[in-house]
Amino acid sequence: MFPETPRDVVERQYVDARNAFAALGVDADRAIAKAVAAPLSLHPWQADDVAGLEVKDAGGVASGGLLATGNYLGRARTGDEIRADAEKVLSLVPGKHRFNLHAMYAEAGKPVERDRLEPKHFAKWIAWAKRLGLGLDFNPTYFSHPKAADGATLSHRDPAIRAFWVRHGIACRRIAEEMARQLGTPCVNNHWIPDGMKDSPADRWGPRERLTESLDAILAKGLLIDTKQCVDAVEGKLFGLGSEDYVPGSNDFYAGYALKRGVVLTLDMGHFHPTETIADKLSALLQFHRRLLVHLSRPIRWDSDHVVLFNDDLRAVFQELVRGKALERVYLALDYFDPSINRIAAWTIGARSVRKAILAALLEPVEMLKRLEAEGKAAQKLAVMEELKVLPFAAVWDMLCLRHGAPVGMGWVNEIEAYERDVLAKRT
Repeated sequence: MFPETPRDVVERQYVDARNAFAALGVDADRAIAKAVAAPLSLHPWQADDVAGLEVKDAGGVASGGLLATGNYLGRARTGDEIRADAEKVLSLVPGKHRFNLHAMYAEAGKPVERDRLEPKHFAKWIAWAKRLGLGLDFNPTYFSHPKAADGATLSHRDPAIRAFWVRHGIACRRIAEEMARQLGTPCVNNHWIPDGMKDSPADRWGPRERLTESLDAILAKGLLIDTKQCVDAVEGKLFGLGSEDYVPGSNDFYAGYALKRGVVLTLDMGHFHPTETIADKLSALLQFHRRLLVHLSRPIRWDSDHVVLFNDDLRAVFQELVRGKALERVYLALDYFDPSINRIAAWTIGARSVRKAILAALLEPVEMLKRLEAEGKAAQKLAVMEELKVLPFAAVWDMLCLRHGAPVGMGWVNEIEAYERDVLAKRT
């Protein structure tokens, strides 16, 4: 059995921790309240290995660099199983949450082509979200489909294939709009495409011209979609399986497109060079972009979508957002999938890690650090930064969990093991 820290121990340790941070001018109670208020959008593809729920005529074709490796027991196979697993995770992670669907999680009961999807095909998700008080976010699924099998969708040479995916993108915008209306909160609708080439393209211009044209058709004002309800975002990528040399929808492409067309730019932590992080990009892009969407992931060597951990890269993202008073200007969503370990544990570890990183950033004496830097006291600034690393952050995190109904310490692992024994192990 993994120990859960007793309530009296949490309360006693928190008094000392609160005083330690107060000595630096930081209000730990206020940091806790703000940390749990930041909405985090959870993703169903951690539960089912990006399989989706479509009923298919001819089967789908995995594409776009998506490869879920591992075969741990208990993969969710139905919408009901995904929702049950998600509810377990939500009970273990403190804070405000949303849920982030792909179009491939439609529950139509029969084959429905993606360009014919409607809000009714997500009625179960909407009812579930309403019952739990969750907002929903959305994504068109431009992969795992016969019309994406040769590595191109919105940039395809064939006008008929491009038109199909344009219709899909429009259908998804209408679904997102209706989700927002029914749930009373805007739905972020993120467009990511797998398009690219494996080796040495002769024409880098044509695909980007076609991609621009397709996106403009999807986002056309004449469609009369309420952009206060459906908040569109566009996501770039460096490469993926089958597109190692070139992707038309790169970060540079979308940074310009989003700014020119007035949509949200998405930064995925894994969609850049292996040693490139997104923390420094935030203060640069938010000079010009009103809002960003950040996909929280963890690459190892490449965009491998490992479980998010409370590591330096993740902490740096939230340090920059808090220091720039920009936490409210960024939409946050999890984006990883690991079938090699207990999927519910992976989901929980990632979500708790993000909440920890938000809290840690809010416990920094930001004004003190900026003042020391402005006064030329670089050594003093570094000394404070180093001291922060050993202050009793864990005691504040434990109090956050205690106050907001989440297990304290390692006790949540016992619940994961019981859920595996009682639920996951019975799935065949």
